[in-house]
Amino acid sequence: MAQQFNPQNIKKRYSTLVFLKGSTAPLVLYVEDPQSLYDELTKAMKATTATIIEKETVGPLKKVSFISNQIAAVAVQEEQYV
Repeated sequence: MAQQFNPQNIKKRYSTLVFLKGSTAPLVLYVEDPQSLYDELTKAMKATTATIIEKETVGPLKKVSFISNQIAAVAVQEEQYV
């Protein structure tokens, strides 16, 4: 028999996805404020000079760095979990 979930137990969490040029899978970054990270990364994409972006996260990736001119796209993702 399938287990039934109470809709009240379903929670949402948000992550910022970073798609790098030449990579098939995005970096999934769990941070305290995903929208602010999204805004920071889109601003870095528009900049004329490349910079190293280094972030500490609260998810499986604890620390990550990449060069801003290698960002192809960014997104904010909503996930549901129990």
